[in-house]
Amino acid sequence: MSAPPTSSPPLDLVAVLRGAGCVFAEDEARLLLSSAATPAELAAMVERRVSGVPLEHVVGWAAFCGLRIAVDPGVFVPRPRTEFLVEQAVALAAAAWAPVGSPDRPPIVVDLCCGTGAVGAALVAALAPELGAVELHATDIDPAAVRCARRNVAATGQVYEGDLYAALPSSLRGRVDLVVANAPYVPTEAVALLPAEARVHEPLVSLDGGSDGLDVLRRVVSGAPAWLAPGGHLLVETSEHQSPGLAATLVSSGLIPRIASSGELFATVVIGTRPLRA
Repeated sequence: MSAPPTSSPPLDLVAVLRGAGCVFAEDEARLLLSSAATPAELAAMVERRVSGVPLEHVVGWAAFCGLRIAVDPGVFVPRPRTEFLVEQAVALAAAAWAPVGSPDRPPIVVDLCCGTGAVGAALVAALAPELGAVELHATDIDPAAVRCARRNVAATGQVYEGDLYAALPSSLRGRVDLVVANAPYVPTEAVALLPAEARVHEPLVSLDGGSDGLDVLRRVVSGAPAWLAPGGHLLVETSEHQSPGLAATLVSSGLIPRIASSGELFATVVIGTRPLRA
């Protein structure tokens, strides 16, 4: 069974989804109808969704920055607020590529804690038409995420399994123009308060950021100066209340901090720039 996304879904399907707590039941019903090839497949998909499986895991993909990103079961689902991280990185690249780049090579982008690879894929899609080419490297410690990310960036970058910068080729040290990270930043005690979709169906390693939520991000920041090119930028997603403390960590690591926020997306990005001269 299939139907155009714009057609009205059956009221009984909408009612089932709404009864299961799906806030955007009509939109989800349209997506499920357009994704299922047969009535039996639709029934199975609806059953999984009603049981609490994230919609993106049910249909196998997520919309992100205008792209269709494959999302495998058990892999962190890219959130709309993370599009703000991409927007900030694209703006910095457009404004700063001339001083930080080199005419004999494409810009080098590193996506840490890449999950599905959505951020890296979106950056390449946005920057490549303007810059001609982008050299993308992505890392994640979760094998399932690495497999998924390789599907999403197979034609545009390399994905490595390992812990943050340790997974990267050593040849990238001091040459990276943009490091982006959507690392875990939920405090350990707050993980239990997350929606069941996240707690049950996404890996804990992609959510738990330690006692104050900043354990992984502090490691991202402390390692950045060794990998960034002079004038290069580090961008990390975090929460509004965590951003001042993370900005202070950037300063102690020798990076110039800036905080950007989006009220519309409820998103906060902390940016650190390596000075052109030490």
